[in-house]
Formats: sequence, structure tokens, C-alpha cells
Amino acid sequence: MQTVKMVVTGPFNSGKTAFICSVSEIDVVSTERKISTEAERVKETTTVAMDFGRITVDDDLVLYLFGTPGQKRFDFMWEILSEGMLGFIVMVDSARPETFREARGILQTFRAYAPTPYVVAANKQDHEDAWEVDDLRIALKLDSKVKMLPCVATDREAVKKVLLELLYSILEEMKDKE
Repeated sequence: MQTVKMVVTGPFNSGKTAFICSVSEIDVVSTERKISTEAERVKETTTVAMDFGRITVDDDLVLYLFGTPGQKRFDFMWEILSEGMLGFIVMVDSARPETFREARGILQTFRAYAPTPYVVAANKQDHEDAWEVDDLRIALKLDSKVKMLPCVATDREAVKKVLLELLYSILEEMKDKE
């Protein structure tokens, strides 16, 4: 049985917890806490340590999904969660351009932790004011080789597409190293 550790990261409220919850075959282990500051009150809770989910791809392969906290004050968890990851997903809230710079910074941070494959998920594509994937790529200053996929974190099929895309990249890299 092969296990693959993937990290799901991104800014606060970009959809990391929803992403993991929509595909996990186990109840997601979550460290959600009530938000205390009014400035962050766009939602009721926030992840303070991690989310953990699991999905069995087939008899030989299981994905372990670790979601990071999005708030800066919990970023000490990022390096801990990146230990042993074979790839990561950066969630971007397509409808909140004020978070794009932060998403880019998180991407660069995780690339520094480990030179593993990654994909960018342009989340909330179902929102009326969501940026198009191509425009988002320009805003994030991403190379055309970076895989960037439209996503709706609550849509199981969309999430599976993102996970499979990352998994293909991981398997390709493992094959190249043989």
C-alpha cells in the first residue's frame, strides 16, 4: 500500500477545509476554532493547526490530505505540515483579489520548504465575481507551465480533478527519479 501526503494550503478563507471535507472518506480531523476578532468575521471559524482527511484511490494507493491554517499567526504550522509531503495545492479565492499577493507568498514559501510538484486551484469559480483562470495566472505571475485549475471546493468532482492532476505530477516525478 502506497501512501501519498499532500498539503492543501492558501490564504484565510480560500476553501482549504471545504476542499478536504468534500472528498475525505473519513470524518475530517479538524482544529477549527471560533474566530474572535471582528475583522476576520467573514466566517465563524478558522483552522488553527490543521485539517486531516484521507481518500483511497485504489487498492494500492491512499492520499493523506493535510490542510494548513490560512492565518499568518498560525504559519508556524506550515513547515511542520510540509514535512514529508510529496506535493501541495495552493487554494486561491478567485473572488478576492486582495488575497492574491498573499497566495503568491504562500506558494513561494512552500516551494522553499520542498521542491515537490504543486498545482494552484482557482477556487470559488461558481461566484459571480470570480476571476477567470487566465487572468488569475497573470495576477499571480505564474509561469505557463504551472498547472492552474478551476475549482469549487464544495464540488467533489472538481476537487477530485485537482487531486488527480497533482497526483499525476507526483507520479511523473517519481518515475523520473527511478
